[in-house]
Amino acid sequence: KQVEAMKRVLESLNLNIVEMVDENATLDGGDVLFTGREFFVGLSRRTNQRGAEILADTFKDYAVSTVPVHDSLHLKSFCSMAGPNLIAIGSSEAAQKALKTMQQMSDHRYDKLTVPDDAAANCIYLNIPSKGHVLLHRAPEEYPESAKVFEKLKDHMLIPIANTELAKVDGSLTCCSVLINKASEL
Repeated sequence: KQVEAMKRVLESLNLNIVEMVDENATLDGGDVLFTGREFFVGLSRRTNQRGAEILADTFKDYAVSTVPVHDSLHLKSFCSMAGPNLIAIGSSEAAQKALKTMQQMSDHRYDKLTVPDDAAANCIYLNIPSKGHVLLHRAPEEYPESAKVFEKLKDHMLIPIANTELAKVDGSLTCCSVLINKASEL
């Protein structure tokens, strides 16, 4: 149902849609981290190698590297983009191991923003023409120490979001959003 609902919305926006027709392929959006330069795909309980291969075939202009994900639901359970060249990453051993893998696979050197709480590393970065760098992040009442780290980003407009209830059903900030770069006629 979720796939069909998203497909209808994307079609209504006249966006190109690529469907994975290989029934052996799995690819969860929570395992796909696009940096603006390349894709990192978490291999997890929800995403397999075949899904990553289809993504690579679809986006031939970008490198696609796979990252094993252990002890977490998916890759973005402990990392996301917090700026144009900035990866927010949790402090757990699993998160740091995944970051090391990403650094080894990439020709590019990303800056990193390490937060104490893995769940808080799941944030949403937007570059809005009239506002500049905007970052939606978990609220201080949920993750006070991680919020202090985000507050050091002086060139970002910070928007704290309380997400406790959605987190109870594995809904992180990036899970609850689809970012579409389209003219503002919507």
